[in-house]
Amino acid sequence: MRYAKNVTLTPLIAIVLLFALCACSGEQARFKGIDLTGTKQEMTFVLSDVEGRERTLADFRGSYVMVFFGFLQCPDVCPTTLVRAAEAIKKLGPDGKKVRLVFISVDPERDTAALLRDYLRAFDPDFVGLRGTAEQTRAAAKALNVFYEKVPTGSSYTVNHTAITYIFDAKGQLRLGMRHSQEVDDYVADLRTLMKQES
Repeated sequence: MRYAKNVTLTPLIAIVLLFALCACSGEQARFKGIDLTGTKQEMTFVLSDVEGRERTLADFRGSYVMVFFGFLQCPDVCPTTLVRAAEAIKKLGPDGKKVRLVFISVDPERDTAALLRDYLRAFDPDFVGLRGTAEQTRAAAKALNVFYEKVPTGSSYTVNHTAITYIFDAKGQLRLGMRHSQEVDDYVADLRTLMKQES
């Protein structure tokens, strides 16, 4: 399996192995993505949006939230993920209004609020960008076992990071981990399944 540049899935090995074991046991998977229903991880964070307001996951309660950690100078993984999220929301039709994409920067040193706002607007004006101090960013990433690290490249650096999109249901519960290799229709199918379960 090939992984995209600037990505590592190492911190998620335990979750992926658990998913694989369930698949091998003959259980029928309900979702296209990794079913994280029932995991005890709590996604707690305090980060700032592009307007400088402090936000937490609780602010998005009532919506189905896709959370992705990335950075603006990411060459392929991040823009591909954002395009896929925007397409999935459109394909959901009216139900797309129930979905929010929250992009958390793992490079707050370079990803200013203004740059983050303009970048996300190019994909969808309703996408939410969040950033914080180095300590706040580490805390948010730790809550979901998201890995990231700076990697020197000449006179600058890039950032290796986990390429999983996490989906929370309308009650704020972690439900899914969507792999970077998955297609738009997988996101749409899984979001519809979650919505049906809570209707």
